[in-house]
Amino acid sequence: MRRHRLLSVLVAATGLVAAGIVTTAPATAGDGPACVTDPAAPKRQLRADWIASVVNIDWPSRPGLTVAQQKAELERWYDDAADRGLNSVIVQVRPTADTFWPSDLEPWSRYLTGTPDGDPGYDPMAFAVEEAHERNLEFHAWFNPYRVAMNTDRTQLAPDSPAAQHPDWVIAYGGKLYYDPGLPQVRRLTEDVILEVVERYDVDGVHFDDYFYPYPVAGQTFADAGTFAAHGDGFPDAPQGLADWRRHNTDLLVSELDQRIHDAKPWVKFGVSPFAVWRNGGTDPEGSATQAGAQTYDDLYADTRKWVREEWLDYVAPQVYWNIGFTVADYAVLVPWWAEQVRGTNVQLYVGQATYKVGTSTQAPQWMDPGEMSKHLTFNRDVPEVDGDIYFSAKDVRADRLDHFDLLQAEHYAHPALLPVTADVPGRAPKPVRRLDAARGADGVTVTWDGGGTSYAVYRVDGPRVGRCDTADATHLVGTTRDERFVDTTAPDGRVTYVVTALDRAYRESDVDDQATVR
Repeated sequence: MRRHRLLSVLVAATGLVAAGIVTTAPATAGDGPACVTDPAAPKRQLRADWIASVVNIDWPSRPGLTVAQQKAELERWYDDAADRGLNSVIVQVRPTADTFWPSDLEPWSRYLTGTPDGDPGYDPMAFAVEEAHERNLEFHAWFNPYRVAMNTDRTQLAPDSPAAQHPDWVIAYGGKLYYDPGLPQVRRLTEDVILEVVERYDVDGVHFDDYFYPYPVAGQTFADAGTFAAHGDGFPDAPQGLADWRRHNTDLLVSELDQRIHDAKPWVKFGVSPFAVWRNGGTDPEGSATQAGAQTYDDLYADTRKWVREEWLDYVAPQVYWNIGFTVADYAVLVPWWAEQVRGTNVQLYVGQATYKVGTSTQAPQWMDPGEMSKHLTFNRDVPEVDGDIYFSAKDVRADRLDHFDLLQAEHYAHPALLPVTADVPGRAPKPVRRLDAARGADGVTVTWDGGGTSYAVYRVDGPRVGRCDTADATHLVGTTRDERFVDTTAPDGRVTYVVTALDRAYRESDVDDQATVR
């Protein structure tokens, strides 16, 4: 088993303080006695939304926009994310075996221009990464591994695409076209396309959602029997052998990508956001206490629990798209189940949140409650393995139906947050910043420094000195940046003091050597 994460962060929970506020267990900030932290101000937490391109869900809003219009739309999505207190974006860059960059392997995406392999006139990937980092948003490139088209009309494929050049690689199923995951050449193509991005662009993560083998369609058979006959040596006859072989194929994709991504760039995270039910407890005693109609192990041939246990992933983000108390698949059952799976591993746990259901899912009255989503994050506070949340999708975060995200932001994102530390990345925390200075001006307090970090965290306290425990949580964290300059527009009048820490690509944080006070 290859373990590429050496650090796990364990946070325990204590009881209630006299005021009735839940507190975490003390967290140490450097040497000395432990520091008590505020659970409403976690220092480290991923906060992200999905920006989907397939069928133009989020970006671009429609095919054929001008370059300036496409760029402006993405900048607005990023500004939305930053304004909402998010620190990451997950952008779909390979929706249907087509790309948002000038690839040597696959055609341009139809969702850019409306034409298969139509050149958009710029490099959307380069722009997307640069603009995300300009706002210090972590950028995860989101790929669909096997979907070729959202219809079965092969004449609409770009003529020079691998799918058109190798029709025997492609299977029609459920009204769509898919690559056959059992073909080694398909798996290699998928990996090579992803590595093309990892090697060319400064991405922070590689991301899959829940689509591997397609979801079952009643009355239809995924026609890979011939592939199984040709490549299924060592597996028993169908149906059990076919199912095990399909899972093996998906295991190979995930394990090989884990190796190849981290060989190329150890700091690039590899994560999967699966359908949240691995197996129901009625199917497998190791499964969750759910009765869902789909199970990733049995229906998508994705043994997501194995990927966690083998540590082939840096993070898993199950799509827990149900409300608290939902009998078939209860949020309050599934999140602890996933916490148990990651416990003792170096795989981070994020929760996929169904923002799209708020104010629209009338069959479940909980989704008509503006506080339902905020309740999810409150629940997560008592599950220390949860390292953050991802919202589907950007347009639903923007819609803010029932003002639910306003409420969530006020109750949970009042402070910025650093990203969780990525383990097993060679190196060590950066050296402390030097030449720290602060000057008050018309726009606020401008803080400057010299440093060797990839990014920086800026803390502020009222008064003459920042104490050791003032950086233990995010209570005094006023912002993060990739520059060596930060303008604090929220600084109060009077004497305030700043410290700045440097962070590397793994989000290891430097010590504090210097402070700057301004009146």
